[in-house]
Amino acid sequence: MTPESFIASKASLAIKELYNAEVEASSLQVQVTRKEFEGDFTLVVFPLLKISHSTPDNTGNAIGEWLKANVPEISAFNVVKGFLNICLSELYWNGLFNGIVKDKDFGQLPASGKNIMVEFSSPNTNKPLHLGHVRNNLLGASVSNLLKASGNNVIKTTLVNDRGVHICKSMYAWQQSFNGATPQSTGKKGDHLVGDCYVEFNNIYSREVKELVSGGMPEEEAKKEAPSLKAVHEMLVKWEQGDKEVRELWEMMNSWVFEGFDETYKSLNITFDKVYYEHDTYLLGKELVQRGLDNGAFVRDPDGSVWCDLTADGLDRKIVLRSDGTSVYITQDLGTAERRFSENKLDSHIYVVGNEQNYHFQALKLILGKLGFDWADQIYHLSYGMVELPEGKMKSREGTVVDADDLIQKMYEEAKATSEESGKLADMTEEEKCKLYHMIGLGALKYFIIKVDPKKTMLFDPKESIDFNGNTGPFIQYTHARIRSILRKADENGIDYSAETLQDSVKLSTKEIRLIKILNSYPQKIAEAAAALSPAVIANYAYELAKEFNQYYHETPILKEENQDVLRMRLALINTLASVLVKAMAILGIELPERM
Repeated sequence: MTPESFIASKASLAIKELYNAEVEASSLQVQVTRKEFEGDFTLVVFPLLKISHSTPDNTGNAIGEWLKANVPEISAFNVVKGFLNICLSELYWNGLFNGIVKDKDFGQLPASGKNIMVEFSSPNTNKPLHLGHVRNNLLGASVSNLLKASGNNVIKTTLVNDRGVHICKSMYAWQQSFNGATPQSTGKKGDHLVGDCYVEFNNIYSREVKELVSGGMPEEEAKKEAPSLKAVHEMLVKWEQGDKEVRELWEMMNSWVFEGFDETYKSLNITFDKVYYEHDTYLLGKELVQRGLDNGAFVRDPDGSVWCDLTADGLDRKIVLRSDGTSVYITQDLGTAERRFSENKLDSHIYVVGNEQNYHFQALKLILGKLGFDWADQIYHLSYGMVELPEGKMKSREGTVVDADDLIQKMYEEAKATSEESGKLADMTEEEKCKLYHMIGLGALKYFIIKVDPKKTMLFDPKESIDFNGNTGPFIQYTHARIRSILRKADENGIDYSAETLQDSVKLSTKEIRLIKILNSYPQKIAEAAAALSPAVIANYAYELAKEFNQYYHETPILKEENQDVLRMRLALINTLASVLVKAMAILGIELPERM
């Protein structure tokens, strides 16, 4: 029971005794007392005046006097203009804390019975993962963890976009310019090699457009008539027709990319429950296109292309099939959505995709509705802002991206340099140090990205993220390591601070009550973050908890405390705090070290 519910239940009893009136506790307004007033929680008295037939002050004082006299967990009260400010006693806070300590599943919300699918990452197999993909992956994984913590059954999935014009561009460039190069012959990760091919296609295409323009062709026409672009479209048609040579090249280059992706995912600790491939689902989409033509939801233009008219819905006409019969992105998204809902009995489906695709998902939802799927409204696009660098946006086709593998290595090196400066790891083995540097580097990267509200565009600064002070992952990791150090010393001294040793009458400081309040709000923060699909709420909660501990640590002797009951309470308090930090940061995919 939350403090608000506790006070409401007792206030309901007071009203019954004082005014012989039945008032449901859930209907009473209880809120956290404003900082400028004395008290922990405030009961709003005004709605009760029709029952008390008295003034706000008289009503508030009457209820306050009854509560203080009959509820030992309430120590004092004051009334300010119709607001009854209530102070909870140490008996209450000790009891609340003891309950948290005994609850092994503290923070895990009750099962909802809902099946939720979260799609994230969904890379194209024409380039390696970059910083933008990193935000997508970290956001998708942490949202999945958050939804699990809030009681849902979550299916993490990705759709690998392994076919289409963009894939054929890399294939074409490899044929033209790479002389049979392979990851083995070049020593490059496969996804990096294919990414080089994609950049090279843009170079070939740009040269051709420039030559056509210099020959007198208008630029817009030149962009359509460039031989390389025409060759790529011909290759895509051949692929859809099952051409043996094109398919073999496609399979070979995709296998290089998949190996590269797997290595990057492993570095980021990203996993999926189900993986879908576009080449398996685009035909499902084509079947739905035919259904849309049959029921009048779609129309075929004279050139053979198929469209859905969304102008009445505030959008425009959306193409769902090209004139040459090849699929577009939304074709396979239609088929994939239908398969997922039918196979998994989903209650909702969340797509974690950047805000540049807002229109696409508006259209997808509308088109599925027009196709008669009643679950269309259960689709949600978690639209997040782009990641930018101090020098601006990244562009894959121009090769101006921050590669994910390079970024992970850079974070490792930053963590190593910062840790070595501290001089506290001298007794660690090299293997232990390497593991710690990786943990700190990833913690810095993940926290810096996740602490920003998903909807906001963010600027990434590796050096700022690795700082051991301030609102960073390493600060929280160091806080945990500090707590574990204190607890190791307590264990060495044989001090028992288990739940069974805790008393209900221990004298608590203002700081300790403050920490208990923050700890107690953790389940509420889980619910709040899940409702908003914002892991940033949990990131900033963890920072607040770590910051409060550090202030407490500097002001409070823990192991030097002579009163054994107080000592055990303090050790149990910081142990619980460390446990909640581990749970909160695990939602973000961040590990906390025992030592730093």
